[in-house]
Amino acid sequence: MNRKTKRTARTAPWHPHAWQAQSLLLAYPDEQFEQRLALAGRVTATLPEPVARPLLRFTAHAEKTAPADLAAAYVATFDHRKRCCLYLTYYAHGDTRKRGVGLLRLKQTYAAAGWRLGDDELPDHLAVVLEFAATDPDTGARLLTEHRAGLELLRLALTGDASPWAHVLDSVSATLPALAGDDREAVMRLAAEGPPEEQVGLDPYAAPVFLPDPVVGGPR
Repeated sequence: MNRKTKRTARTAPWHPHAWQAQSLLLAYPDEQFEQRLALAGRVTATLPEPVARPLLRFTAHAEKTAPADLAAAYVATFDHRKRCCLYLTYYAHGDTRKRGVGLLRLKQTYAAAGWRLGDDELPDHLAVVLEFAATDPDTGARLLTEHRAGLELLRLALTGDASPWAHVLDSVSATLPALAGDDREAVMRLAAEGPPEEQVGLDPYAAPVFLPDPVVGGPR
């Protein structure tokens, strides 16, 4: 019998540090990125091995890559490929009106926690969600778990493109429950069909997709 279960991540004391480091590394590599990279490296040294190992792989790559080249790779990866979208509500709602509702609910969640976004930030950007999770771990874990299918599809897309940011998504996945039941089916459906009402001209999602063994959920 195939049991469809929905698990929520239970946070540990190290979770906020992991999510903060991941948030720093998923932001656009601007002139402050070198400082963020150094801070993330120090934080990573305190994390459990399944979470830290992929982050160390990314930081090693970033440290030996020219800043201009890293910035160009970031734009090419996340700004020009819908299947590598960092905006989580896109995976659930595509370019539909429902996405606006999803964005509003995220803003309301942040506001209820006393957390205010900058004028240039969208609430569903993964770096923003991770930063929020670092400040409110229980609520943040719920938000990340709700978007588990989209996160996994992003991880698969980055892995397929041999992107260095795939390592950061490996680390994010290691902080969450392993895929099971409805989440696993949602990933397969998204991979085959794309988000709802996907517009003509967007990069197609590969199909069929055979999911690799999921990244082990982080130690509790």
